[in-house]
Amino acid sequence: MELEHLFNGSALNAVDAKGRLSVPSFIRGVIERRSDAKALILGAHEVDPCLTAYDRGYARYLHAENERRRLNEEAQGEAGNHFARARRTFGITEDVPYDTSGRIILPPMMRKKGQIEDLALFVGVGGTFEIWNPHLALKSGDADLKELAAYRLEEKGIAL
Repeated sequence: MELEHLFNGSALNAVDAKGRLSVPSFIRGVIERRSDAKALILGAHEVDPCLTAYDRGYARYLHAENERRRLNEEAQGEAGNHFARARRTFGITEDVPYDTSGRIILPPMMRKKGQIEDLALFVGVGGTFEIWNPHLALKSGDADLKELAAYRLEEKGIAL
């Protein structure tokens, strides 16, 4: 599957006590070009302490990628982690619609998985995007992500 529209950019948005937050326009624009549904799918990231997110149509790509990995593992004579990967990819996710102003309610399980508190750092990563607690991003081993988080926090006047 070739993706015509990719997630590029970043933004830092506030999260209220009920888990409401605005999805940045750069995210909504891609979702609406790739899908008819004004919704996103949230799940735990495979390796980092953040959420990964995408449009509903991207799930087909993830299924195909999981199958490719399963077949490759079988061809190599490895048991692989197919079932754990499939559960993480499809079972431990939430389908979250957004309203006309682009607001969502972050589901409690996803908020807990991503350790999202009062701020959410959105980071485009091509086919998907990530949602970080910016303070966790500052502690990551990725120098570029740290710099991005620091910039977005300073831009909003939030002390590091």
